[in-house]
Amino acid sequence: MKGLSTMRFAGIALTVFLATMSGSAQTATAKPASNSKTTAQPWKSISIPPLHAFKPVQPKRIELANGLVIFLQEDHELPFINGTILIRGGSRDEPADKIGLVSLYGQTWRTSGTTTVDGDKLDDQLENKAASLETSGGTATTSVNWSSLKGDFDSVFGATVDLLEHPNFKADKLLLAKRQLETGISRRNDDASNIANREAIKQVYGATNPYARQEEYVTVEAVKLADLKAWHDKTVIPNGMIVAISGDFDSAAMEAKLRETFGSMQRGTLIKTTPIHFADPEHKIYFAEKGDVDQSNVVIVGLGTERSNPDYYALSVMNEVFSGGFGSRVVQDVRTKLGLAYDVGGSFGASYDHPGIFYVIAGTKSTSTVAATQAMLAEIDKLKTEPPTPAELSKAKDQVLNSFIFHYDSPEKTLNEQVLLAFYGYPPDFLDKYKSGIEKVTSADVARVANKYVDPSKLAIVVVGNEEQIAPKLDTLGKVTNLDISIPPPPGEPSN
Repeated sequence: MKGLSTMRFAGIALTVFLATMSGSAQTATAKPASNSKTTAQPWKSISIPPLHAFKPVQPKRIELANGLVIFLQEDHELPFINGTILIRGGSRDEPADKIGLVSLYGQTWRTSGTTTVDGDKLDDQLENKAASLETSGGTATTSVNWSSLKGDFDSVFGATVDLLEHPNFKADKLLLAKRQLETGISRRNDDASNIANREAIKQVYGATNPYARQEEYVTVEAVKLADLKAWHDKTVIPNGMIVAISGDFDSAAMEAKLRETFGSMQRGTLIKTTPIHFADPEHKIYFAEKGDVDQSNVVIVGLGTERSNPDYYALSVMNEVFSGGFGSRVVQDVRTKLGLAYDVGGSFGASYDHPGIFYVIAGTKSTSTVAATQAMLAEIDKLKTEPPTPAELSKAKDQVLNSFIFHYDSPEKTLNEQVLLAFYGYPPDFLDKYKSGIEKVTSADVARVANKYVDPSKLAIVVVGNEEQIAPKLDTLGKVTNLDISIPPPPGEPSN
């Protein structure tokens, strides 16, 4: 495979060389040598107009008397209608002794079907219409998603409402969901990068933090059918739901249908998320042994920020300078110049309602583990001492804005963002302010937030690899704490 890539690269290079020589010869014949430079670089004379104003078409927002929020986004390009019901309450709210409940609920809800239509029969009905209807459980929400041709909307939407109002949780479907989840538990140490990511999250948030804890056999087996039913009754209430529909429909007619369907639902008591404490991780080196690999996965990790932070714009630009793709500092220095990692990246994460994660991650040879870690730490230090150059700043801001625009280049994407903003209590014009916020960021702003939010003494270092092959040893960097990544056995089975 390497030989093929080399040959292909050589062929491309030869083609470019011949084309260049041919072009040069033509230029020399057609024009005096003094003008050849201008002829060879015509792109420099191309004028680049400013970006158009960012004004995506916003969805229509409706709130019913019972607290249900509706978003409607017409899009007549194709004869499809897609819908989502976002329901407040997710895995962060499940009991500590029943971790996995929301995941099991999200799967069993759909596969069980309703009191009138079995889940397997519902599969057949939807397949005949080339439609879909799925449920899932997430960190802060559970959801119902459906999609169909415009002509099949009434029947598919009817099945969706039936599933919402008349679920029929079945023991055999719960058992199937448990076996699938437990298979994941049994294999969670198969991949070194997955181990590194999981353990890094546990170090930055804390192992018992709802955003870091993980399912175990005992917590999965503790979930019963009654728990699924109780969760459904507690969370499926109108004042805890957002219904969002996009596609080929008339908004007035759709609003009337939704009012008729959901208007009579009775308010309930919103699920209360227990306040979660976040503290910086200890500045330690953590190691997990993975003896069947010849490489190391290194993650340097700390707390990030929230999107509501006034410094979010400056941090976004800082993130792009530091780790935003192949041209970023960490990639150019650690991977390209030093050759210490085949894969390196990072992010200063920002979540909607809790601190995200700041991380720098690399995959490297066992023998370059220490050197790669030192180089990553050096880049973090440099972020605090070397403000971005004018070229770095301009490039980073352009990249942030260009990628931002493509996140909202369709009506459905715009709808999804407005739903998330509404769910987490952000103002609807949050996206409108983003472009101007990024454009105002200066090099001094980046330097300021780097020194304010990036503290090497509050970063944990997690390494997963083959200890025998790591040379020099990890303790070259400091004291090493070994991580126990063993998997507790299922209830009733002896531990190894």
